[in-house]
Amino acid sequence: MPWSEAVTPVRMRRVAVVVPQVALRETLVRIAEAGCVELDRAEEAAPGAATVRLQRLRGRGTTAGPESAAPAVLATAAPDLDLLEQRGSIALLAGEAQLEERAEGAVRRGEVAALAGWCPAAEVPRVAGRLTSAGGALLPLPSPRGTDPPTLLRPGRTVSFTPLVTTYGTPAYADLDPSWPAGLAYVAMFGIMFGDVGHGALLLLGALALRLRWPRRWARLGRLWPFLAGAGVASMLAGAAYGEFFGPTGLLPVLWLSPLEDPTRLLAAAVAIGAGLLALAHAAGAVNRVREGGWGTGLYAASGCAGLLFYLGLALAAAGLLLHLRAPAAAGGALAVAGLALVASGLFRATAGGGAGLAETVVRLFDVLVRTGTNTLSFARLAAFGLTHAALAGLVWHGATALAGRGAIGVAGAALLFVVGTAVSFGLEALVAGVQALRLEFYELFSRLFETEGRPFRPWHVSPAEPADPATKVIPCSPG
Repeated sequence: MPWSEAVTPVRMRRVAVVVPQVALRETLVRIAEAGCVELDRAEEAAPGAATVRLQRLRGRGTTAGPESAAPAVLATAAPDLDLLEQRGSIALLAGEAQLEERAEGAVRRGEVAALAGWCPAAEVPRVAGRLTSAGGALLPLPSPRGTDPPTLLRPGRTVSFTPLVTTYGTPAYADLDPSWPAGLAYVAMFGIMFGDVGHGALLLLGALALRLRWPRRWARLGRLWPFLAGAGVASMLAGAAYGEFFGPTGLLPVLWLSPLEDPTRLLAAAVAIGAGLLALAHAAGAVNRVREGGWGTGLYAASGCAGLLFYLGLALAAAGLLLHLRAPAAAGGALAVAGLALVASGLFRATAGGGAGLAETVVRLFDVLVRTGTNTLSFARLAAFGLTHAALAGLVWHGATALAGRGAIGVAGAALLFVVGTAVSFGLEALVAGVQALRLEFYELFSRLFETEGRPFRPWHVSPAEPADPATKVIPCSPG
């Protein structure tokens, strides 16, 4: 897969389903079985016969819709709805209600019915082949103007960080898919705050348990195993750099620095890492602004090219001043001023002009300046919580070693203190590091990437009670 496709949402095609009316049901069953097409629905359609029976069966009046309960299956042939109601077949009635709702959106002319919707471009030929044997056709259509396709982030075969992005929101179809960079940034920030080889190894064991779906009651959390595994590896790497193995046990040498002995350098490194991540977020945001509204929008936006130029100039000027290099400091200052001027121009253009517009521009420009500084300094929490983690682990270790020198009872007490203290500090610090890394991801990074929200791709998928075409194996929809 080309890299340009790997960092963008799945490409969508507007499609039309054209079928003889006598084959409409069979075609819809095959579409539901494939689970790759999002069909347009009729607006304010009256409840169908299956929906009415389903509502009576559930005893929820008119509030229960066809998709208000999870399980649903479709019969290949049209069933007797009264018989389904008598038997209490909620799953089949729910499937029929969904089919009625989609069929209501069809345009009928003579003996032909047509529906419109969206389908991943890579899946169009396969779905078209499935419909051909039922007498239907799947035809590509031009995308309607003023309507963005739904967004489907690439799910990945075994490892996926898309839940991190979709928890925040749905990116616009034109935006970049930041799932992998965002996932790597998340686990890296977690590792800096949770640096310990022993604790990281425990996280890896937890990731393995989730991957193997053990215990069974945690199976629904299985998709989180990549985050746990990545956090474990990052924690072990940071722990090796800190020389921490279940605290300052002395079992590992310090390869870089000890957080408690050199907090200033750790703080400077945390802010520098944050500045690098913010620069990357600004760059991705600039690409998104250009893709969303063209160069006219992308050039002047505070989260676009102007904001990127300002931040890079500011970073270069700060580095020049810290290293006592006049030329980089001067060049960075000039770039920052140029970028800030472009931002101010874009902000003023968005106002009504005049004195009120100028005042609004000044206020918003001041907000840009303040946010730039506070967002950068916010990454100091990486060092702060890294220090807290090291201090708690050190407290447990030193307390255990102090007790161990007081005879057999002291050894037993030391073992108990070490196990309980490690468990408490592990759970507490893992929770804090996870929340803080998520906060930095959402508020500092994603706020620069996304300005508009897209609409998630929701294909219609209902399993059939029996295969619509027993001779043909149904391949799961795999657009990524």
